[in-house]
Amino acid sequence: MKTWITTALSAGAIALGAASGAAHAQQPASPVTPDATAPITNYSDAQLQKFVSASKKVAVISQEYTPKLQSSKDEADRQKVYQEADQKMVSVVRDEGMSVDEFNGINQAVQRDPALMERVQNLAQ
Repeated sequence: MKTWITTALSAGAIALGAASGAAHAQQPASPVTPDATAPITNYSDAQLQKFVSASKKVAVISQEYTPKLQSSKDEADRQKVYQEADQKMVSVVRDEGMSVDEFNGINQAVQRDPALMERVQNLAQ
């Protein structure tokens, strides 16, 4: 099963964008609703720093590909653009030393936990 990164990204990117002052486009994919029953993990500053770095790079890719998605003429073209963007996002996450599951897990935890969001925002500055 292919792991997609773009579906779980919007809130994390928005939080980081607000903290860093970076402008960014809205995510083309629908955001994931966090599972309220999932346990919140205590992440180290090193893990969160990797998340912050990867999130900033993913947000840039999202900005680059959003206009391409919006100007796509048909579903097949949109799928192609979406998959290309996703591959780039997965690559930058892995280049930061994280798995996609770890990145998505932190992103979902940030959406559920205001204290964790604050830690991430402080690291993003």
